[in-house]
Amino acid sequence: MLDCRNQQLIDGEWVDALGGDVADVVDPATEKAIASVPFGGAADAQAAIDAAATAFPAWSGKTAYQRADVLRTAASLLRERRDSLASVTTAESGKPLAESKGEWTVVADLFDWFAEEAKRAYGRTIPAKMPGRRLMTIEQPLGVVGVITAWNFPAYNPARSVAAALAAGCTVVCRPADETPLSAFGLGEALVDAGLPAGVVNVINGDPAAMAGAMMDDPRCRKMSFTGSTEVGRLLIRQSADTVTGVSLELGGNAPVIIEPDAIERAGAAAFAKTAVLARFRNAGQVCVAPQRFYVHRDVYDAFVEAATPLVAAYRVGPGANATSDIGPLINAAQRDRVERLLAEPHGGRVLAGGKRPADRPKGFFFEPTLVADVATDSALWREETFGPVLAVTPYDELDAAIADANALESGLAAFVFSHDLARATHAYERLEYGMVAVNGWVPHATEGPFTGWKQSGVGAESGPEGLSEYLETKLVSLFV
Repeated sequence: MLDCRNQQLIDGEWVDALGGDVADVVDPATEKAIASVPFGGAADAQAAIDAAATAFPAWSGKTAYQRADVLRTAASLLRERRDSLASVTTAESGKPLAESKGEWTVVADLFDWFAEEAKRAYGRTIPAKMPGRRLMTIEQPLGVVGVITAWNFPAYNPARSVAAALAAGCTVVCRPADETPLSAFGLGEALVDAGLPAGVVNVINGDPAAMAGAMMDDPRCRKMSFTGSTEVGRLLIRQSADTVTGVSLELGGNAPVIIEPDAIERAGAAAFAKTAVLARFRNAGQVCVAPQRFYVHRDVYDAFVEAATPLVAAYRVGPGANATSDIGPLINAAQRDRVERLLAEPHGGRVLAGGKRPADRPKGFFFEPTLVADVATDSALWREETFGPVLAVTPYDELDAAIADANALESGLAAFVFSHDLARATHAYERLEYGMVAVNGWVPHATEGPFTGWKQSGVGAESGPEGLSEYLETKLVSLFV
């Protein structure tokens, strides 16, 4: 069994589930259990909410500088522990070890960023119309915040919400994905060791519906931050109505990539395809902002496909802990089966690389990196979020037609444009209906900038100054003198 923290953190104590139930954490590369963890329910969530509510007055009463000291200390501890924490993340999620190390580096950066941003929760003075009156606003923390996150980035997903909420002066009840709770436990341990008072952060594990219900039904839980599917996001919005609980939702994506001829002509087809393949297959394609739908201008379409195909075919599939593995397994059998289903349904395309389970990996949830050319834009493979190692590509002739097709879905998280013609690039990024657009690069988000989705890809923002604002309330003070 994996040597790591494997209990719930409630009110500063590491505890089992109140009902005594446990669940196994499974390594997706071997299908074997690597840890046994508590599997609680509504009572565990209620105990965590109680602890967070009790801790809130003292934590919110600290100055931003005092809170920042704890967050900076946590960031330092996370950097010191990066390699051991990354091993845990790889074991429970399957991603290559280098990717896990990179994820924990960003987690530490998030705590450093919000340690500084906490000091910038500024109010303002407003010139009053009435003589003898003073108007001002102040920013104050919301209260208890619930955080429910997805499995694809088991450290980063909870960290960006937890760091911002703590910086704002909120207390937290965090329920990570049950496939990958160990990384969140490790994050909680670092915060405790950094000097975070008991009850300020609580990390629980168990029945998702019961725990979410407890958070949404308790009026002391003033906000829910959720990362996951659009379907669950809609459910949380409906549940939030009774208690008027605020929600921040980072939901599904299906990122289009529009590639103009000059982008490939300048870089060369081989060099450009190499970066595209790397971006597409990070974390086996299980990335909500990953490039997915590749619109390549017809003038350079064949060159791109011919350059990308052997790169995809050469990817080495294996356990993330193996240094020779370029790509690890999918998180579970259901996700692997979903990818198989999308490829089996009519898509009008040509499978030029991959397309099946690797014959030499009978155990584990592996799937070959796959390239499908000439995909029909009305197919499920194009219109649904694959969340797997499939690069789908189709040609286009007119830029506006590609933009219109890219905008035709209800998802609106991230998009990509490649063009060195400033007018055409600007034309594209201004018209794409997405919360984040990367131009001539493969990373649409940043710790210091807002991570936000449009349409059915989200509500609110994480990261950047906007991420801090999500956990603050504005109060108007009207002073008569």
